[in-house]
Amino acid sequence: MYVVDPIGKPLAYGLVKNLRGDQLYLLPPWPGDIFPPALPDHEGHFDHIAPEDPEFEAAHLFGSVRYTLDVWEKYFGHPIAWHFRRDLDRLELVIQRNLLENAFMGYGFLEVGIHESEDGGIEPFSLNFDVIAHEVGHCIIYSVIGVPDPGTASAEYYGFHESAADLTALIAALHFDSVIDELLEASHGNLYTRNLVNRIAELSANSQIRLAANPLSLLDFVRGWRDEHALAQPLTGAMFDIFVDMFHEELVAGGLITQSQEDLSDRMEDRPDYFRVVQPIFDEAYAAEPDGFREALVAARDELGMLLAETWRRLSPDDLSYAGVGSTLRAVDRMVTGGRYRRIIAVNLDRRAIGQVRVGPRLAAPAKDSHFQMPRVFVPRSTKPCCGWRRLSYRERYEARQMRNANGKGMAS
Repeated sequence: MYVVDPIGKPLAYGLVKNLRGDQLYLLPPWPGDIFPPALPDHEGHFDHIAPEDPEFEAAHLFGSVRYTLDVWEKYFGHPIAWHFRRDLDRLELVIQRNLLENAFMGYGFLEVGIHESEDGGIEPFSLNFDVIAHEVGHCIIYSVIGVPDPGTASAEYYGFHESAADLTALIAALHFDSVIDELLEASHGNLYTRNLVNRIAELSANSQIRLAANPLSLLDFVRGWRDEHALAQPLTGAMFDIFVDMFHEELVAGGLITQSQEDLSDRMEDRPDYFRVVQPIFDEAYAAEPDGFREALVAARDELGMLLAETWRRLSPDDLSYAGVGSTLRAVDRMVTGGRYRRIIAVNLDRRAIGQVRVGPRLAAPAKDSHFQMPRVFVPRSTKPCCGWRRLSYRERYEARQMRNANGKGMAS
């Protein structure tokens, strides 16, 4: 893979239409001018580049993608090959500065835009590890599971995709010592506090794109759904609850909290006075043995990462359902751990009604940020120029830019 910081790139890659209605597909490599790239030192490293240097964004983008891959290749036990390797041998990472509130990947590219804060400040997603790792998660799922026919893929496949991408980012972030330190110092091990791990893609001290610790269930979608990002939340929430329960079991096994305290935390979970009752327990236990809490957290992280990787590799993109994800997770737990987490998995999937109900119909046309219309689902049938694998003419680029401007802004996906 390689990073491009393009000069004058008017459009993100993917599907566009000119004013005549012709469907065109813009693909890398970017043929235009670029800003100076980030260059390594004589030992091949990039840590000589300071955050204030103009090349830092490129170095951070590349490093974030590479680090996320390193983490997940460890769990899968093998290198992750790109799903577009038939036609392109490298992934182009693009700093797309006119892509507002969005980042996405597609066939041979991963583009990151910018976030505009309430005070008018510009925050590049190239410096947001969660956003980048989330997009790498989409790459991993397409590589490991495969790409369905966009016309027939189930709603739950796209919801699963979003959930898997969020979990990819969450577990990757937990491989930074600084993240673990800040998480434990802020929460004292009570992971249901609003913290930098369950707040996925933090945009400020008090805002984020999504929460892993969320209350949604598939019962909320029985009558229908509008957005796959929301539809992902019950599955993400179930997996986060499984992670928390794994962590608690590690704490009990290490003698850091008692079984009765862990049971109390479970009983109090949905009650409004949860934090008043439970937080003092974690405060006292963490103060007594902070290193033990760190070891338990790392163990739970690796258990969940391993179970997810083994589950994902056994899924098919065709007719994928949350019930199928749940049954596969149970089977993997029996095979890999002898069923150690059988109760934890069952309780948390049941709480979210996963495997109990089916998702209802789509209630609205796909939004601009919907994966049903996103370029990442596109797989070309041919590499011949007649099929859209060409650079647009100047007039076509102008027309496409006018059309994109007329479409308005997207949302982070």
